[in-house]
Amino acid sequence: MSNKYQFFCVPNTDRKGFTYLNMSSSSFIEEKKALLQQGFEVEDDVIYAENAEDAVNKFRSDYVYHLAEYNASTNVFYTLLHAFQWLKGKLTGKS
Repeated sequence: MSNKYQFFCVPNTDRKGFTYLNMSSSSFIEEKKALLQQGFEVEDDVIYAENAEDAVNKFRSDYVYHLAEYNASTNVFYTLLHAFQWLKGKLTGKS
């Protein structure tokens, strides 16, 4: 069974200063508020993992970035979006 983990980073630490919360925890909302008040920022999307160690490994491997890249390469909407952005750049001279 997968759990949902949300990661929080200290700004300007290149994802090195981070912590995470298990979203199924009964104290998730309170803990999230406390982290945000301390200056942490939500980083990326939710990570689904079997356990905390797996979630941290996925976070450190920039898992969400790779998912976004996969979506961009396989989803017709993103393919068209990138094609229009490229075309716009060519037409406006901003390539």
